[in-house]
Amino acid sequence: MTAQTHLFRCRQDNFGVLVHDPATGATAAIDAPEAGPVEAALKETGWKLTDILVTHHHGDHTGGIAELKERHKCKVTAPRSETAKIPAVDVQIGDNDTVKVGNLSARCIETPGHTLGQINYFFAADKLLFAGDTLFSVGCGRVIEGKPEVMWESLLKLRALPDDTKLYCGHEYTAANIKFAKTIEPDNSALADREKEVLAQLAAGQPTIPSLLGDEKRNNVFLRADMPAIAAAVGLVGKPAAEVFTEIRARKNKF
Repeated sequence: MTAQTHLFRCRQDNFGVLVHDPATGATAAIDAPEAGPVEAALKETGWKLTDILVTHHHGDHTGGIAELKERHKCKVTAPRSETAKIPAVDVQIGDNDTVKVGNLSARCIETPGHTLGQINYFFAADKLLFAGDTLFSVGCGRVIEGKPEVMWESLLKLRALPDDTKLYCGHEYTAANIKFAKTIEPDNSALADREKEVLAQLAAGQPTIPSLLGDEKRNNVFLRADMPAIAAAVGLVGKPAAEVFTEIRARKNKF
C-alpha cells in the first residue's frame, strides 16, 4: 500500500479526505466542502495540495474549491457532465477514465442517481473508494436527480468491488442509517455488530469511516435489495430488485 490518507471533518457533518503519494509529494483533496478545514489538514500533515478530485456538484462538496485553487494553484478534476456547476475545473472526467495523483492511479466510476454525473474514485492498488454521496456507511444518498432504478444499478457497480476496499463517504450518517436499517432487518447480526462498533466509535469521538465494503455488503440494506428476505420484509416478494430498492429508499426518505 502506497497511498496515505488523512480524514477530517467539515461543515456540520461532512467528511473531507486528503490522499497523499509519498513518492512524489502529490496530494489530492476529495471534494472541498470548505477551504478552512482543508487548509488545517494540510498544515497538520505538512502535505502540499496539488489536486482536488470532485465527486459531484453540490455546494457542500464544492464550496472551498475556488479559494483553494487560488491559493495553491492546484488542478481541479470533476465530472464532465457537471462542469458547468463546479468552479475552476481543469480536467473533465467520465466513467472508466483514469485519474493520477502523483504515481497513484484511480479509476473513475460514474454512478448517476444522487446527481446525474456523480463520479467515484477507486484507487485499486490501495483498495480505497471515495464514494461522495452515492454510498454511505450503512446507507446511500438520496435520489435527487436520477431515478431509483438507475441508482440501484449505480450501487451494483460499487458492490462489485473487492470486499477489502475501504469506503470513504461524504457525510457522518452512520448511526442514523443503522436505526433505519434495523426497521428492515431487525435480526441481521452483522448490522447488530456494526451498531455496537459505531456506538463505541462515536462515544470515543472517532469517525465511523472508513468502513470495509465487505461489511457493507452484509449490513447495508441498500446493497441487499436483491435478497429475497429483503423483498419479503417490505412486502414485495418476487418483485425486481430495483422495485425493492425504490421502496426502501422511499421509506428512508420518510424516516
